[in-house]
Amino acid sequence: MHISEGVLSAPVLVGGAALTATCLVISTRKLQSQDIPKTALLCAVFFLASLLRVPLGPGSAHLVLCGLMGALLGWGAFISIFVALLLQGILFQFGGLTTLGINTFNMGAPAVLCAALLGRLLAGKSHVLASTAAFCIGFGSLLLAALLTAVSLYLSGSHFLTIAQTLLVAHLPIAVIEGVITAACVYFLRKVKPGMLPYAKERVQV
Repeated sequence: MHISEGVLSAPVLVGGAALTATCLVISTRKLQSQDIPKTALLCAVFFLASLLRVPLGPGSAHLVLCGLMGALLGWGAFISIFVALLLQGILFQFGGLTTLGINTFNMGAPAVLCAALLGRLLAGKSHVLASTAAFCIGFGSLLLAALLTAVSLYLSGSHFLTIAQTLLVAHLPIAVIEGVITAACVYFLRKVKPGMLPYAKERVQV
C-alpha cells in the first residue's frame, strides 16, 4: 500500500501533497484535546500493523486498519496516519518522504469518507446493524485505499497498469480481514466504552 520514492510522477506527488496538507488543516482544527491520547494510540497501532508485510511480486501486502481508524477517530485519522507514515519513512525508509503526501491521502481519505457515511450507525441500538456498518467501513476503506494507490501508479505511467491491477486484486482478501477486525473492535467498544465512537449521537443501549 505504501508507494516508494522514485516511482510516481511529479504531478501526482505534488497533487497528493496538496490534498494531504488541506486535509491535515481540517483534521487539526477538528481535533479535540480529549481525543489526543486515542489519536496517539491508534497511530501506534497503524504504525505496527503496516510494518507486518507479506511479499507480493514487486511489492507487498499488509494490514492497514484505516477503516478502524476512521471509525474511531473520524477526521483525526489523517493526523494519525500522517505521523505514522512520517516515522516509518524516517526510521525504516518504508514508503518515503517525497511520497508522504500521496500515501497519507490514499489511506486517510477512504477512512474519513467511509466513516462519515456509515459512522453514525455504529452507535445505534442494533448490534447487527452496527457490526455490519463497521465491517463495511473496514472493507470499504481498505478497498478504496488500494484503488487510490492503483490510480496513483497508473497516472504516473501506463506501464504501471499490471502492477496496479495486481495490487488491487491482492488487497481484496485483506479488505475482508480488515472488515472483520473493524466489526469486532466496534462490537467490543459498544459493550465496554461506546463513548469512543466519535459519531455517536446517543449512548449505546446494551
